[in-house]
Amino acid sequence: MPRISRIKDFLLLLFALLIFHLLFLLHHPFTLLPPLQPPPTTSLSFSYHLLFSISSSSTSLPQRTPYIHLWFSPNSTPNTYLFLDKNPQFTLSSTLPLPPVFLSSDTSHFPYSFPRGNPSAIRIAYTVKDVFTLLRPPPHVRWFVFCDDDTVFFPRNLALVLSKYDHNQWFYVGFGSESYVQNQKFSFDMAFGGGGFALSAPLARVLAEVLDSCLTRYPHYYGSDQRIFACLAELGVPLTREPGFHQIDVRGDLFGMLAAHPLSPLLSLHHMDAADPIFPGMNRIQALQHLFKAVNADSPRILQQTVCYDPFNSLTVSISWGFAVQVFEGRQLLPDLISLERTFRPWGRTRSVYSSHFMFNIRETPRDQCKRPVVFFMDSVASKDSSVWTNYTKHNIGSCVRINAVQKLETIRVFSKMMDCDIEEMKAPRRQCCDILSPIDETMTIYIRECRNGEVISMPR
Repeated sequence: MPRISRIKDFLLLLFALLIFHLLFLLHHPFTLLPPLQPPPTTSLSFSYHLLFSISSSSTSLPQRTPYIHLWFSPNSTPNTYLFLDKNPQFTLSSTLPLPPVFLSSDTSHFPYSFPRGNPSAIRIAYTVKDVFTLLRPPPHVRWFVFCDDDTVFFPRNLALVLSKYDHNQWFYVGFGSESYVQNQKFSFDMAFGGGGFALSAPLARVLAEVLDSCLTRYPHYYGSDQRIFACLAELGVPLTREPGFHQIDVRGDLFGMLAAHPLSPLLSLHHMDAADPIFPGMNRIQALQHLFKAVNADSPRILQQTVCYDPFNSLTVSISWGFAVQVFEGRQLLPDLISLERTFRPWGRTRSVYSSHFMFNIRETPRDQCKRPVVFFMDSVASKDSSVWTNYTKHNIGSCVRINAVQKLETIRVFSKMMDCDIEEMKAPRRQCCDILSPIDETMTIYIRECRNGEVISMPR
């Protein structure tokens, strides 16, 4: 009986406490709701969620450091690392620091049988595993990005593009070559390593686990990127294509490529040593530094092509933002302007019938210089709050006789708001529109804006 009495007393006490708690909640109703929490974010921070792995060598690094300095910063891209074959034979600059340097693992025991190839391709492919065994990356890294020492990255744009994809799934993101022959030789389904590629964190970890056994099956392959592609194919993962990665398997004048960039953020540029300086009167590095003035002002908009029309003077204006503006006399149809002008030469020096075939639509440059557009190259950029001004000055147009509106024109000023693309806009991009604001005299002023609902980009009649 005493035991039953104690149980009754305990139940009465518990019931009294419950009644007291309910009465308290009735007088303090706000405690019924949990405190508000900020919604989880899916956006990427390129300084936090991306890890960049640069494959280099002790012989190539001294010539390639200017390319790395263009985009690497200990503050904005701290998760960046260099992998070398051996210790460099030169003193690293203290004023322009490089990423931390690691020595790659010894891969000499892996077979390599490609004729006239370089076994260093295995070492570079093995960087995928070295990232985990030598670095021990923190768990907050969502994407592992791999590139060469002469790859110029645009990290903010890359973070923006990768935010479209679920980093918890297996993704292999990159792009192929511009050259039909290069794709045919290696694979149309492969991301070319010079342009760089990204692996989601769980895929990178699994690839690192199977890499040793996989590399033994492909001694006959030439490059590192081909080996990575083969190992990912064995895992059942296809390439997710993003056209902002640029292998640049062409030579010479890149104007035609840069003036008609795809409707996608610029992510990388490679093989710039084989290209002419992209701005007149500068060397290669100076020209890229000049481009980065616009990149630093509004990175997502760089090279984005916008076309508008001046029906009063019968002019067509094509803007490659942050690079150049072309002014055409007469009406030019938009589909013609978004194809790439063939200002460049093929990558290969063979006389194959396919050597001048490319993986995009091209248009030929008119032989008559007076039928070509007048080109204005970016001269300066200024920004305040969310507004950006870019100024473009006329390049030499020769002795052609132009209509009066073009003949007097010396400067083009372009006003725009900073691009603030969310994930949904990235998934369904739309080209922007523009208006010519001022009467044409020595200066033309253009305003870039979002296109209205149903608005078409065409010469008004």
